[in-house]
Amino acid sequence: MDCHYHSKDHSNCIELVPIFSSLTKEEMIEVAAITRSKTFQKNERIYSAGNKGGKLYVIRSGRVRISRLNANGKEQVIRVIGPGEFMGELSLFSPLSLTENAVALEPTTMCIIEGEKLKKLMKKYTSIAFKVLEELSQRLERAESLIETINLNTVEQRLARVLLDMSTGNKVVHLNMTKGDFASLLGMSQETLSRKLTAFQEEGLIEVKGHRKIIVLDRDGLERIILN
Repeated sequence: MDCHYHSKDHSNCIELVPIFSSLTKEEMIEVAAITRSKTFQKNERIYSAGNKGGKLYVIRSGRVRISRLNANGKEQVIRVIGPGEFMGELSLFSPLSLTENAVALEPTTMCIIEGEKLKKLMKKYTSIAFKVLEELSQRLERAESLIETINLNTVEQRLARVLLDMSTGNKVVHLNMTKGDFASLLGMSQETLSRKLTAFQEEGLIEVKGHRKIIVLDRDGLERIILN
């Protein structure tokens, strides 16, 4: 089933993804013409490292885990993305194969856009190209920040910093991933994460509610951990 702009479903990929937000309806129709829709089941692999790229994958609904295997063959979670976000963009600009693995965490519908045809539209509508560059710049900044956090901070400092970042403007952190994936993202084992969350809770810094919710009780206390 193709993903058409004419659809009355307001979660339409072309409207949903930020890189197309500045296009007119007519221009969105052009993007929809080179787009197809595909649904993946929970735990189904969307693509693997080494696969040929050349497509832009936009999430219409669901969640996807992006990961890589390190030198020891252990999975390292890079990010978890949801509706309106996209992946596979690096392969549009490079002849190299894909370097990441993408797996659906739940039933997920993707709008898949043919890369070569999209690049022609990017030449025609430079706003799309600038939006892609903007998103890539933000991802690079987040990746460099995470590398710095992992390399220069203790386990406690890493966790404190991420909890503060994720709760900016809000006391509640809603995890959009399992604690195992969250631990992998922080470069620690799930057992270490569980121990540190328990320790933070006993110190009155946070309150853990269920599997996906963390309430920040003492921001100043978390900041002191980072500065120590």
